Amino acid sequence: MSAADAFIRARRVDDPELRLVVVPHAGGSGNVYYPMSRHLPSSWDLLLLDLPGRGRRYTSPPLADMRAIVDRVTDDVLSVDDATPIALFGHSLGAVIASETARSLQAEGTAPVWVGVSGRQAPMLQPANRLLDPSLSDVELARRLGRLGGLPDRLDELPEFRDRFLRLIRADLRALDSYRPDPQRRPLRCPLTVFASTEDVMAPPSGASAWGRETTGHFRQRVFDGGHFHFLGGTFPDFTETLATEIQHALGAVEAAVPGA
Repeated sequence: MSAADAFIRARRVDDPELRLVVVPHAGGSGNVYYPMSRHLPSSWDLLLLDLPGRGRRYTSPPLADMRAIVDRVTDDVLSVDDATPIALFGHSLGAVIASETARSLQAEGTAPVWVGVSGRQAPMLQPANRLLDPSLSDVELARRLGRLGGLPDRLDELPEFRDRFLRLIRADLRALDSYRPDPQRRPLRCPLTVFASTEDVMAPPSGASAWGRETTGHFRQRVFDGGHFHFLGGTFPDFTETLATEIQHALGAVEAAVPGA
């Protein structure tokens, strides 16, 4: 499978104004974010990433090291780059991957125009708690995921799928445990928006402002009601429209900074 095949394309867009890369949460497939396609500008190309071990990469072994994941996703994004502006959004595990991939792309001379992060403490903060730990038993890990709203429907009715899903979750959690950001690394230069939610025990909104240290670009915060997966349901349209507004704000700032624009 080529790197470009790692993405689910929700719709065909010729000559797009922007490519929005969405990185899913731990255990998640890009398919979960498919509803975004109905609430974004028609000129945007939506690329929903499948990390190894799920979705379009079902047969590939999952990666349990954050550096290896970021290197893989950087290659994935570069494989579809054609000078079209790139924006990245990630939730939870995806927030770390999106922000670090953005740094990697910036170092390659392909800096994104915007980064959005959700459901994760800023890199230099300790996680709010260790609610999810890869050493937990299957029963306890599933119970805690259920409390967060992060379990697929009817999981217990499909034991083989349940076991595979929990192995995938463990690999993702180990990747997060391997994450050791260098405090001396260069910050992003693009605008960055952090999306927080009022009842998120994994990433309380009180710590959202710390993401501002990750960029020298414009920084914005948006806070929603709900828990860790607050937007995966009836509020998905409103959340997506807010996300699109943030990207449009960033694109406007870029255009205003270009002489003669």
